[in-house]
Amino acid sequence: MQQLYPEIKPNQTNFLETDDGHRIYYEESGALDGIPLVVLHGGPGGGCSNTYRRYTDPAKYRTVLVDQRGCGRSTPHAELENNTTQHLIEDLEAIRKELGIDKWVLLGGSWGVTLALAYAEAHPKQILGMILRGTFLGRKQDVDWLYKDGTRRIFPDYWKQFTQPIPENEQDDIVSAFHKRLTGQNELAKMAAAKAWAFWEGAVATLEPNHSLVDTLSHPHLAIGMARISTHYFINGCFLEENQLLNNAHQLKGIPGIIIHGRYDMLCPLENAWSLQAVWQDAEIRIIRDAGHSATESGIVDALVRATKSMYQELKHDCSDPASD
Repeated sequence: MQQLYPEIKPNQTNFLETDDGHRIYYEESGALDGIPLVVLHGGPGGGCSNTYRRYTDPAKYRTVLVDQRGCGRSTPHAELENNTTQHLIEDLEAIRKELGIDKWVLLGGSWGVTLALAYAEAHPKQILGMILRGTFLGRKQDVDWLYKDGTRRIFPDYWKQFTQPIPENEQDDIVSAFHKRLTGQNELAKMAAAKAWAFWEGAVATLEPNHSLVDTLSHPHLAIGMARISTHYFINGCFLEENQLLNNAHQLKGIPGIIIHGRYDMLCPLENAWSLQAVWQDAEIRIIRDAGHSATESGIVDALVRATKSMYQELKHDCSDPASD
C-alpha cells in the first residue's frame, strides 16, 4: 500500500491578480526541473490543502497548487461574480504562462475532474497527461444524482439531516433552495445552510464513516465557500453545455490518462468514469474495490501515488532520447 510522500513546504507562493477583482492563490513545490503538474481541487469551492503536495515525488515533479476563484486563500472569499468555468480555465492558462510552463500534467478530483476535462479540451496542446479521481462530468444527471434522486436512496438518514434547513415545500429543488439562503442577507440562515451542505458532502464521501472529514468540511470558512460556490455552479449547469465534456472528448486524443474511481463512490457513480473512458481510449481506468469518493481514503491515496509514479515513467519514456537507450 503506497503512502503519501513526506510533508513539504512550497518553494514559492504567489497571487494572480485578475482584471475583474479576483486574486488567485497559487504555489509550487518540488523540483524546479521536474515534470510540471497542477492540482485541481474539488467542490466547486473546496480549495487546496497541504496534503495535495504529497501525491507526487518532490524529486521528480514540479507541483503547482491553485485555489480557484473564491476558494481557500484566493480572494474575495466565496465571491460569485465573475466566477465561471471559463474564468477558471483562463486563470489556469495565465498561471501556466506566468510560471513559464509549456505543458503540464493535470491531477484533478471530483469537480477538479470537470475542470481538468474542460481545460484540456480547450487547450489540448498544453497537456502532458491527466490523472483524474472521482469523475464528475457536470451534467444535470450528475447534480440530480447527488441532490435529488440518487444518493439519498442510500443515505435517507443523512438526507433528512441535510435537508433540515429547507422547508418541505422547497425540497423539490434542493440546490436552488440552498442557493437562496446562501446568497441571502440572513447570516444565521446562511451559516446553517453551509453547515448542512458540508455535512452531506462529508457524510456520504467515504465507504467507512469519517467524522474528521465532516468536521474539516464544516469549518465555517470552508463550508461557506464550498456551499456558495457549489450551488452557484450547479444552478448554472456548471457553465457547460449539457454533456459537453463527453461530446468533446475527441480533443483528448493522444493524451495519456489514468482514471481512478472508488467502486462504492456515492457522490459520483462509477458509471461516470466508465463513460469517460469509453470515449477517451488513451486513458486507463483503475477501479478501487474498497473505497468511496474521498481522496482521504487509503485505497484512493494508494491509487493516486501509484498513478503519479506511472505517469512519470510514461512521460519520462516518451521524452527520452531513443539514441541513449
